[in-house]
Amino acid sequence: MVESLHPGLLLVPMLASAIMALCAWAVWSGRLRIIYRRYFRDWRRERLFLASFAFLVTIAVVRMITFLIYEDVGPFHDVWIHGRHIHHLVWGILLLLGGGYFSLVNTGLGSDGTNTSSSRLMSVIYGFAAALTLDEFALWLNLRDVYWEREGRESIEAVLLFGALLAIGIEGARFFRAVFRETSRMIRRGLNRE
Repeated sequence: MVESLHPGLLLVPMLASAIMALCAWAVWSGRLRIIYRRYFRDWRRERLFLASFAFLVTIAVVRMITFLIYEDVGPFHDVWIHGRHIHHLVWGILLLLGGGYFSLVNTGLGSDGTNTSSSRLMSVIYGFAAALTLDEFALWLNLRDVYWEREGRESIEAVLLFGALLAIGIEGARFFRAVFRETSRMIRRGLNRE
């Protein structure tokens, strides 16, 4: 029986998904699509990028929501099932297990151009799950809730280390520089029309 399953539970995946969808729309709706295709011709690099981006967006959303819960601001509350506080790393582990199983069943998706949308989705799910799990790294390291204590810093260090690893894997800086240049051009053109 769920004692206090608050609608805020869905906020993390909904907010992170909305941010990801907005970014996807921005890329696929215009000239940015050409830049995206140029920098992510290799499907491995694209999947690393998508996982990294989902990871960073989810970390930002999760940290914001956990802070709001801690400060008792807004409609956010912890999730309790059968008198037990369910930490967000549980959802991350479940997503990792489900995504891993799906990937095992569908090994090689995207390598030959078939079913790349499933491959992209699994990359995003992996990024979500890794963020949810690593954000509470200190909990699984210390086997107690130290999120807001001094030991909680270990979670931040794990997130930064993993985020750096993902960033190195994709060398995404080239893509973001190109996006910044193109966005600047679009803004300048828009200002010149006025």
